[in-house]
Amino acid sequence: MTKRLYLGLGTNLGNKRENLTRAIEALSLALGKCVTQSSFIETEPWGFESNNSFLNCVAAFDTDIAPLELLDTTERIERMLGRTQKSQDGNYHDRVIDIDILLYGDNIIESDRLTIPHPLMHSRTFVLEPLAEIAPDTIHPLLGKKITELLDEV
Repeated sequence: MTKRLYLGLGTNLGNKRENLTRAIEALSLALGKCVTQSSFIETEPWGFESNNSFLNCVAAFDTDIAPLELLDTTERIERMLGRTQKSQDGNYHDRVIDIDILLYGDNIIESDRLTIPHPLMHSRTFVLEPLAEIAPDTIHPLLGKKITELLDEV
């Protein structure tokens, strides 16, 4: 069954526009054509200090790929584009590309490997601003609020 998938993308190393564009192209090949994407927004690092600002966006896809297969796909694309290590236990660092699964339809998933909706998305303006641009009336399945309402609360 096809689900609307929202992915948050970010980069703060190298040619940032190219990194995001290449990631969306790779995701489109793996998941199906990108349905819509937000503008690119420049943001400050979140959760760590760096001299490198981020470029962020959100992209939407309609997919029938199962959630864990989706996670494997996003991680493979991150590695393909040059990401060498994932953030762990709140230890964030500079990265060529980061792809976060934000929403997968109205599914709620909690497993050792994957939590959907993304557990921090409602507190991150760099996620909510671009998500509100392309999906303002989408309801957060756990919080029961529109994306624009969550953005207003941050």
